[in-house]
Amino acid sequence: MDEIAQPQIYLITPPEFELDTFPERLMQVLDTHPVACVRLSLASHDEDRIARAADACREVTHARDIALVIESHILMVERLGLDGVHLLDGPRSVRAARKELGEEAIVGAFCGTSRHDGMSAGEAGADYVSFGPVGATALGDGRRAEREIFEWWSEVIEVPVVAEGGLDCEQVTSFAPVSDFLAFGEEIWREDDPAAALGRLIAAID
Repeated sequence: MDEIAQPQIYLITPPEFELDTFPERLMQVLDTHPVACVRLSLASHDEDRIARAADACREVTHARDIALVIESHILMVERLGLDGVHLLDGPRSVRAARKELGEEAIVGAFCGTSRHDGMSAGEAGADYVSFGPVGATALGDGRRAEREIFEWWSEVIEVPVVAEGGLDCEQVTSFAPVSDFLAFGEEIWREDDPAAALGRLIAAID
């Protein structure tokens, strides 16, 4: 396939948020725009903190029949009633995650800018592969996942591909034709009205 139909929206939570206010913000976004999946992506390594955040987000997402995956913590998926895991180490943990969680769970793999890692993750059984950052960001080592990776992937590989990291309206317009999912996190949560911010980004798809 040369181009992908309009990509679906994938949301990433902020790395830190208030449990008494964030679920309401998430609810407003999900009730305003169609979202395929939400990723719980907390910086915290406090097990209780993560569990309480997962419970709060799961209540919102599952009421709307939207999948909730957690970043990295494979062993917390079943315990917290989540839909799967998003791995940050490329293909390395995909087989272990699949063995632990079974065939029904979502297993996604972030592969940075490495097409080879993406292919290996797909072969290992990942349900989707994400590349990024696609936009300018001060995080990481400065490398970006160029559009050419997505163009090649959409023509050759059947595993769905996610574009993430630093997406602005210009990037959305560029990457939408060659991505199955566009992932937004701080791009919307740093705004006073995240639903409106997401609306502007979705409008750039067309």
